Amino acid sequence: MNTYPAKNIINVAMAGHSGAGKTSLAEAMLYLAGASDRRGKVGEGNTVCDSDPEEIRRKTSVSTAVAPFEWKNKKINLLDTPGLFDFQGGLYEAARAAESVVIVLAGKSGVSVGTEKAFAAAEKRGLSKIFFVNGLCDEGSDFYKVFEDLKASFGPSVCPIVVPYFEDGKADKYINMLEYKAYDYSGGKPVQVDMPNMGARLEGLRTAIYEAVAETSDELFEKYFSGEEFTPEEVIVGVSQGVKSGTISPVFCGDAMLMRGMEQFMDGLCWLAPSAADKGAEIGVDVDGNPVEIAVKEDAATAAIVFKTVADPFIGKLSYVKVLSGKISTETPLINMRTGNTERVGKTVMMCGKKQEDVKAITAGDIGAIPKLAGVNTGDTLCAPARKVTLDGIAYPTPEMRMAIVPKNKGDEDKVAQGIMRLAEEDPTIRFENNAETKEMVISGMGEQHLDVIVSKLKTKFGVDVTLRSPRVPYRETIRKTVSVQGRHKKQTGGHGQFGDVWIEFSPCDADGLEFAERVVGGAVPKGFFPAVEKGLRECIARGPLAGYPVVGLKATLYDGSYHPVDSSEMAFKTAASIAYKNGMPQANPVLLEPIGELKATVPDANMGDIMGEVNKRRGRVLGMSPAETVGYQTVDAEVPMAEMYDFSTYVRQVTQGRGSFTFDFVRYEEAPQNVTQKVIEAAKANGEID
Repeated sequence: MNTYPAKNIINVAMAGHSGAGKTSLAEAMLYLAGASDRRGKVGEGNTVCDSDPEEIRRKTSVSTAVAPFEWKNKKINLLDTPGLFDFQGGLYEAARAAESVVIVLAGKSGVSVGTEKAFAAAEKRGLSKIFFVNGLCDEGSDFYKVFEDLKASFGPSVCPIVVPYFEDGKADKYINMLEYKAYDYSGGKPVQVDMPNMGARLEGLRTAIYEAVAETSDELFEKYFSGEEFTPEEVIVGVSQGVKSGTISPVFCGDAMLMRGMEQFMDGLCWLAPSAADKGAEIGVDVDGNPVEIAVKEDAATAAIVFKTVADPFIGKLSYVKVLSGKISTETPLINMRTGNTERVGKTVMMCGKKQEDVKAITAGDIGAIPKLAGVNTGDTLCAPARKVTLDGIAYPTPEMRMAIVPKNKGDEDKVAQGIMRLAEEDPTIRFENNAETKEMVISGMGEQHLDVIVSKLKTKFGVDVTLRSPRVPYRETIRKTVSVQGRHKKQTGGHGQFGDVWIEFSPCDADGLEFAERVVGGAVPKGFFPAVEKGLRECIARGPLAGYPVVGLKATLYDGSYHPVDSSEMAFKTAASIAYKNGMPQANPVLLEPIGELKATVPDANMGDIMGEVNKRRGRVLGMSPAETVGYQTVDAEVPMAEMYDFSTYVRQVTQGRGSFTFDFVRYEEAPQNVTQKVIEAAKANGEID
């Protein structure tokens, strides 16, 4: 592939709802441009962009793929993103590297949650938005219904560029509204034909174009609403500038499987989509925290962002980069601004799916990859030592589903942990912790399918079998009344015996664990044994009297006892303290404490009642609500027991059709209700954790 200047490079993220045909559209474009020698099909597992074994097996994208092609003296880098919400981290990665987003919709289903999420991700990064209505040859598809849905959802900026003409229920003719030309695809390849009679619909489409153009400037807005006609030049220039600035969202259409409308769409991308030079400049931060403008220039100091990582146990790490300025080659010295380390570039490659093509350099505005940068992670800035600057990283969505991960074979814990850490290098939406308290490895992901893919990859890539289960809840125990008890340990053997005798008062307090005190008078217990008493108690509080959970809020005051000048020892007093603990704690009205977390659930207005009702069902308390950043959404603030949250992510996704999201953070412990306490005690007995 030729080297192109930034003004001739177009970086496009392909986004939209699962099943809309993003990968099929990419496949059609690559085939038409000659970048692939055959047109693969998702169902057959032979597409360029779905090359991961998991994607082939599941027949859906689970990670972002890069596929470049050349068209009309332009290089177009397609970034094909997953449509499933469990893998939406890929959308954020692609949006970080692109200047525009092609939002693909199915002609049968129209605007869906994935459409809204793709539009929102593009808006957040200030990217141009281009719609493509796919599958118009499918039975039940209705372009004009979808177009009206787009206008209703996203306003007058939605502008029809290519529209279909239906004859006998078939969409074989496609009309370019700006060229005012019609093309017939019934023979396979487009043939220009006379404009068909579209009646009043044509006028409605023209009005939609004029409304969109009017939004691009105050001057055109006044002209339109004063009743003056736009000149053809004003329309064409207005649409072009509007798309590049983000004020117009053009609509194309076709059928990727039958190759309808592809040429017009690809021509439209070359003409309308902003190039890397148009929209690729960014503001970074220097070492002193001052803003620095990074212009897209090949002869400037190098600055690049790592937007995706592939970590393969056999091939090694592959870092995908978008170069903003300068170029990256084997001769380019680079600094990783996160670590401060110098990174040596062994070679540079262009990716097309999983295929690599060696190139001399990755130039400003372009996308490529660098193998074997062991210390580089997704979101890192690589720059020239002469101009140290840090670029914005990638803000990933918060993983909402937590599960304990258990190896099927004992002794595989280290292999599991290492495997997950490698997978998390590829996918930063994975979180992993080794919980010392519950003695579980806990993994967090975006949903059930996400965790299922992780389990599958652990087996295929790292050779370790695991199962998932609900994580244990880290309960605590405490006491509610004060008691005084004796702990006496006496054991006579052939030589020296063991003797320790203590009186301890156990009382509630606000400590995170044990608060130890003493008020022994008259030397009843020598001071030298105080540390042994405290140590014995600290070991005991690891297991409470109810269900074996750690004890908190306990004050233990040693106030009396006795000793033997020969048989007393530290071990004897330590044992005596533990006897006092075991005797006294059941008498002190022990209670179970459960962790309470703060829930912030952001959902559409229509789902507010559902969420509030569900919070109440889960023993939670709604604290309030407030308007969210997104119009039409509210954030519910509540406190909910952690034990009730394990499947909340599934509920939110189902009731909001994927629109809702939430965060949940621990805030404090509260006394658990008696019925919950009883269940926890029974579970501990069933697991053999208590007698």
